[in-house]
Amino acid sequence: MRFSIYRFNPDVDKKPYMQDYDIELEDSDQMLLDALMRLKVVDDTLSMRKSCREGVCGSDAMNINGKNGLACITKLEDLQEPVVLRPMPGLPVIRDLVVDMTQFFDNYHSVMPYLQNHEPPPETERLQSPEDRAKLDGLYECILCGACTTSCPSFWWNPDKFVGPAGLIQAYRFIADSRDQEQEARLENLEDPYRLYRCHNIMNCTDVCPKKLNPNAAIAAIKNLKIEKAKEHTQHKPSKKIFGIKVL
Repeated sequence: MRFSIYRFNPDVDKKPYMQDYDIELEDSDQMLLDALMRLKVVDDTLSMRKSCREGVCGSDAMNINGKNGLACITKLEDLQEPVVLRPMPGLPVIRDLVVDMTQFFDNYHSVMPYLQNHEPPPETERLQSPEDRAKLDGLYECILCGACTTSCPSFWWNPDKFVGPAGLIQAYRFIADSRDQEQEARLENLEDPYRLYRCHNIMNCTDVCPKKLNPNAAIAAIKNLKIEKAKEHTQHKPSKKIFGIKVL
């Protein structure tokens, strides 16, 4: 099977290049990560991330034939040759297929991805109704692989301003949590021309998510909540007259 892999070692290379590999695989029913581990034996200079091999940790996310995905759950038999592997776009390359995730996690941390409840903690857990708990399905399962965010052109153009799909789906996960008491602050935190509203519904994020989540729907839900809050504020705002015309 033939592979064309992005190579770049900043200590040695002046610029990136693509390197071709041909390897024989004993079993065609393998995952891409299996082939990469085989390649690593042949060429130990090849750098990549891997850990769980189960599609849970998200560490082996990369661009596979032009589409972001996880190497450990991508079947070789589904890939067209040559298999072209590149690092996830939009983030600085550390070496080969390894990218610097600092900006990604900075954006994630900026949405305060943790429960905020100011009541004294109970002896057991904070309870939810089954209905409220069900609202979190499709949100909490994010594994922070970065595949969605680095597929988004809005993130490529404004990585330090637009939170990105992964951060925003986590923002909504806590906005929607009935146990959280800081919904207003969370919505205010996203009141910026870039942080939320740079999402233009391109849907790349939903297309590539290895957990089949829909960040676009979560982002739309946040926008709708902000519209509802703005309407409430307008309705309660005292009116006045300018040149005999009633305005808010």
